[in-house]
Amino acid sequence: MELVITVLIAVLFDLYFGEPKNWHPLIVFGRFASFVEHHSLNTKYSNFLQKLCGIFALILILIIFIVPLYYLQQIFWLNLLLAPVILYFCIAANSLKAHAMAVYDALEQHDLKLARKKVAMIVSRDCTNIEPLAVRRATIESVLENGADAVFAPLFWFMIGGSIGVIFYRICNTLDAMWGYKNQRYFYFGWAAARLDDLLNYIPARLTALSYALLGNIRVAWRCWRTQAKLLDSPNAGVVMCSGAGSLNVKLGGAAVYHGKTKEKPYFGGDSVPENNDIYRANQLINLTLSLWVFLLIVVVLFIL
Repeated sequence: MELVITVLIAVLFDLYFGEPKNWHPLIVFGRFASFVEHHSLNTKYSNFLQKLCGIFALILILIIFIVPLYYLQQIFWLNLLLAPVILYFCIAANSLKAHAMAVYDALEQHDLKLARKKVAMIVSRDCTNIEPLAVRRATIESVLENGADAVFAPLFWFMIGGSIGVIFYRICNTLDAMWGYKNQRYFYFGWAAARLDDLLNYIPARLTALSYALLGNIRVAWRCWRTQAKLLDSPNAGVVMCSGAGSLNVKLGGAAVYHGKTKEKPYFGGDSVPENNDIYRANQLINLTLSLWVFLLIVVVLFIL
């Protein structure tokens, strides 16, 4: 029952307060990770040595954050206070939906320049000259993919390993976002963070994809998951986005510009061309999935008790 109460408090905190506007622990963590990177990454090293440096940097950061947390957890009352706060800082459902609705509002006002600016805040592609359809597709893709990374995977690892589990996941996920690029600088150094993030996301991604499918057009979602996920680059984001796009029955994907180069991404999902309202529907799918997970957690805990 302690687990249920902790999850409910964290979810309610996120629902009513969202992410802190002026500071966030991940900002501090990002600066520290950049400091470690600065002192451990040297592209003049051999490929093998760069990998070793990346592994060392990852282990060092995990030890620095996980070991103190382990000892703090031994103090019962402190753990009761810290656990919901830690989980609150590790999930971002409110922020994810708010960013998406900012794009929606700009599109509804026919302000394409503002819509491009808002979607650029949640995707890594170049949004300078994209058309409204591409804005919609990018926004919905971001909602579906980040629903897994920023909401459901953290919840999964908290349920499995408590505060240590969710912090371990969030560290690896953040380092993958910082170091997981397949470019000259990070290809070898970021290898360990990227592979560990893939491993940690494997089960949560498929549970998220299953939830998306069950809460929408299950027939189309299952077909998209089964036939299209293998066409996408990421083994985890692929199943999540294909299932989510199928659940909403919208067609996503297509050409996108990354770092000045156009990448012809495959189309995936259903048959319908995304409309502005589909951004809202994607947010609703996140809400429904979160409600389903919390409901199932309560049922499982009550059954065990």
